[in-house]
Amino acid sequence: MNDQATTKPIITIFGSARPIEGDTFYEEARILGRELGTAGYVVCNGGYGGTMEASARGAKEAAGKTIGVVSEFFSIEPNRWIDKRVVVKSLTDRLMELISLADGYIVLKGGTGTLLELASVWELMNKSVIEQKPVIVLGNFWNGVIDTLNQELMFEGKESCTHYITVASSPKDAVEKLKDGLKRKPVPPTSRRS
Repeated sequence: MNDQATTKPIITIFGSARPIEGDTFYEEARILGRELGTAGYVVCNGGYGGTMEASARGAKEAAGKTIGVVSEFFSIEPNRWIDKRVVVKSLTDRLMELISLADGYIVLKGGTGTLLELASVWELMNKSVIEQKPVIVLGNFWNGVIDTLNQELMFEGKESCTHYITVASSPKDAVEKLKDGLKRKPVPPTSRRS
């Protein structure tokens, strides 16, 4: 990937590996990738299939750049839409690399892996381990999780941590909310990009 691409904001997308081409969630991720690519963002994801493949494919269809973080635990071969492959040893390393590379995050429907990714970003920001960055949740799939955690934290007398999360109704809405979030909280380019 060229140096110009690494100066653009990097957006990590978390989502399921299960959808295949033609599925609703695959096509939604593809549209999201296209919207991000058109807006000038670099799409970063776990590099494999499902919504990872779809979002990278959409970005490439818009002449955008992509990064795939893959793990030796699964396979070091990313999908064909990835420009830059980052190889790490473990799933934990992969998660932390996906988090550290990003200037913002978009979370799609997914399973326990996606839940772990959302919870990790949320907790790291909540504990000020990483700086606050936009976290956009696409659709209403995660609303129950967000509401439950908000209620529990209110019960514990703590500040609501749901202010870190913004819900978007469509890929286009997600990109618009991401743009707004990045404007409100400028994030300097990450020094780990090369």
